[in-house]
Parts: sequence; structure tokens; C-alpha cells
Amino acid sequence: MEINVNGVICRDLETVRSNSSMAFADFLEEYCNSNDYVVAHTSGSTGAPKLIKLLKSDMRASARLTNDFFGINGNSVLYLPLSPTYIAGKMMIVRAIESGAAIYEEAPSNMPLADYSGSHIDLIAVVPSQLGFMVNTPGVLDKIGAMIIGGGQLPERVERWLADRGMNAYKTYGMTETCSHVALSKISAREIEPYAAIGDITFECDNRGCLVINAPHLSVSRYVTNDVVKLTDDRHFFWLGRIDNVINTGGIKVFPEEIEKRLAGLIPHSRFFVTSRPSDKWGEEVVLAIEYPTMPEGEIKEGDIKAAFVEEMKKVLPAHAVPRRYIAVGKFKETSSGKIIRKIFDN
Repeated sequence: MEINVNGVICRDLETVRSNSSMAFADFLEEYCNSNDYVVAHTSGSTGAPKLIKLLKSDMRASARLTNDFFGINGNSVLYLPLSPTYIAGKMMIVRAIESGAAIYEEAPSNMPLADYSGSHIDLIAVVPSQLGFMVNTPGVLDKIGAMIIGGGQLPERVERWLADRGMNAYKTYGMTETCSHVALSKISAREIEPYAAIGDITFECDNRGCLVINAPHLSVSRYVTNDVVKLTDDRHFFWLGRIDNVINTGGIKVFPEEIEKRLAGLIPHSRFFVTSRPSDKWGEEVVLAIEYPTMPEGEIKEGDIKAAFVEEMKKVLPAHAVPRRYIAVGKFKETSSGKIIRKIFDN
């Protein structure tokens, strides 16, 4: 074993433990043991997190696809501001091992690179919550050659900022079971780019309109997802949302994720999500849940919703997608990986 961690060439686990976090060293120890798999957990965003075994051969194959796409080699520098407890962090380490690239890590926070004074970074993996600091701190983005963003939906205003700066940034699509991403969407100033397959991966849809992944580089080469997509061909798709979250209101299907993206600029300082509840008139009605620690929990009275806010929503949303109810929640429930649990109604 040899890996360049935080500027130190490590040829044994003792040296790794002296120059990295405990989580980094623990994963590397597991990765280098005699088992042909490592243990990981799914995110739990649509149910209880599940323990799964990931074949090391699959992780290596996935890492090679990403390294090839971004041109990562022994002269490259990778940066890890995410926990190696989760798949995104694990795979950055595997990419470093496979390519011989140097990897630098820092404790996960929403202020990545605040104290970094090293050289140019060829590839960094981040989550949306970290980008607020990065785009508003002069000089931080100048150090980065390429960026992959996963773990949640990216607000439009942040996408625009990254595009305006000419960042080589990509939204990722993938899951723990596929050992990180299988497709990337370039953040472009021109238009919304579809997700594009990497390597020899291809896509199709099942009879629900959900994405099916054909991944010949993995030991399980076919994955059926619960993500509703619009295919443009067998290598590209636009992501619409989770079939679990689709709202059927008045006979029209509404994707909460699309509403949330459009509303992101209108609710900049509070977390929120879109859900639904049964309605005698509409079947289901769209509900906007807002994290509001200073307001009593429960339905927000119509008079407490500013008319100007409602009018702004009507400008960016079709009539059937405008929320008909507003719910205040003191603090959103979250999965172990920090994703919001959307369910607030029992039925």
C-alpha cells in the first residue's frame, strides 16, 4: 500500500493514522484487509439506512471511470472535505489509490478550504451546503480545477454563480449501490445540461418512467431506480424527481423537487421542502413546509403569508404547483447523512 495523504507518503497504516483523520484511516484499513468487500450504508433518504457490502473490485472500476473522465493521474491533487464514513468520501480515497494522486482532507464543515494554502486542486467533491461559503469567499474557487457536487439538490442561484464564474463544476447522479456517480451534468451558463453517462454506462426507462442503469463495469450490471427521468437517448437524461414524492393534484403530476428548485431564490434564509396531503377537492394538495424555529409548529394562517411572496410564487410556478397550505416546522427531521426527511403527515 502506498498513498500520499496530506503531503506525506504513507506505506503503512500506522503512518496513515498519524497523518489523517480516524475515519480516513479506518476506511483505508478496511479497504486494505483480506475481504473482497467493504461495508457501507445507504443514505436513508427514502427509508431506513441499509447496510450493504460493496465489492472492492466495483469501487476500483468506478474510481477508474471518474479518473479517466477528469484526467486524474499520479501528478494530480484531490481534496476531500467530506467524511470517509459515506460513499462520496470513500470513493475519493479509492480514486487517489487507483491513480496515485495526492489527497488532502479536512474535517467536514460548511467552510471548506478556509485554511487551505496548498497548491492547485485538480478535483474536489462537495455537497450543496458547502457551496455557500465557497462562492462567497474570494479566492477559494480559484484553487479548483474541477468540482463534483452530490448529496442534494443545488439551488438555481448557486448554479448560476458557478456558471458565471466559468467553474468546471458537475452535478452528480448515483447512489451507494453503484459506488458513487454513474452520470454527470455540467453546470453551464447556456442551459440546463442533461446528465451524461460516464464510461460504457447506458440508460433506459421502466414502465413507471423510472431510470434503469446498465453498468457493465460493475458486478451487478443492472439497477432499477425510483427516479423519474426524461431520456434524450440511451446516454443522457433529465432528472425530474423521485416517484415516491410525486404529487397528483387535480389529475396533474407535480414533482416537488422541481418546485423546490424554482422557489430556492424566494426563500433564501430558511430550509424548506414541498410535500402533499389528501384533499377532497384535488385528491392531493401541494404543501410548503418551512423550517421556522420562532413560530409555533403547525399550519401557518393565510393572513401570516405575505401577499407579495404568494405573488412571486405565482410568477415562477404553474397554477397547479402553487402551494395551497403552509406548514411551520421547528426543526426538520434528518437522516444520518443530513438529508431532510420529507414526511410530516401520517397519511
